[in-house]
Amino acid sequence: MTLTLFALGVYTAATGSGLACEAQWPLCSDQLIPALTINPDFIEWFHRVWAMVTGFLIIGVAGWTWLGSFDRRTRLAATLAVAILPLQITVGAITVTVGGLVPGGYAVSTHAAHLVVALAIFTLLGLATIWGGGRGSPRLFRIATGIAVAGIAVSAVFSRAVPFVTYSPGAQAGFYVTGLAGHLGLVAAVAYATEAARTGYTGVSRSAAKTVRALATGSMVALVGTLLLGRDLVLYTTVWQRLNLAALGVAVALATGAAWILRAADDTGQSTEPIGGD
Repeated sequence: MTLTLFALGVYTAATGSGLACEAQWPLCSDQLIPALTINPDFIEWFHRVWAMVTGFLIIGVAGWTWLGSFDRRTRLAATLAVAILPLQITVGAITVTVGGLVPGGYAVSTHAAHLVVALAIFTLLGLATIWGGGRGSPRLFRIATGIAVAGIAVSAVFSRAVPFVTYSPGAQAGFYVTGLAGHLGLVAAVAYATEAARTGYTGVSRSAAKTVRALATGSMVALVGTLLLGRDLVLYTTVWQRLNLAALGVAVALATGAAWILRAADDTGQSTEPIGGD
């Protein structure tokens, strides 16, 4: 739901539909429910409704972690997602109130904040899911790095740094869906690498796990840079395009390196160090 909300938000902003409701929030053109036809008003309204339902589900997830037998870190991740949810709602409301409640709200700074907070919520929910699922495994570890490589590579097709397709609203939504899938794979890879470095995984040495964690973290930083550059936060000159392309290349290379190390460790049948070791 949150991944879809991200894509809807990008599509809404890219089509200019965020300003379609006459700078009103929570109403839309003086209506609670606009005409249910595909038009800018409907796109903005649908985005808001999807966000509201997703918000309630996020609260439900946090509540479930406290009612169920989940560990402290799972509860913390889910609860933090809820804690910053009001900030995301507030920033989202500000971005669509030009000349309304907050004059000049539709600005680069609010767009950047909206994206960063949304990414933080998405990451926290990912961690809650990963940690709440119990102990990882070498198989899940490899799957995570595979998803990371695939997501980043496919996002390059839609990226504005690589002119394969026109960077249309649909392409922008596609870029964020695939890029965020890659991001989630990297988050999982870092989480599993941390666990493997601490307790050991069969077939994956602690040193290999630490190397994979460093590579995945570096890839994540580069990928977040491309996600930020995917929005109109800077005047997208040739220099920024080259920087974007470089960041995308670094993200793919580091994620591929992490996946290759895990594959090599599996092929050589490395055994883990004793569980009690450092």
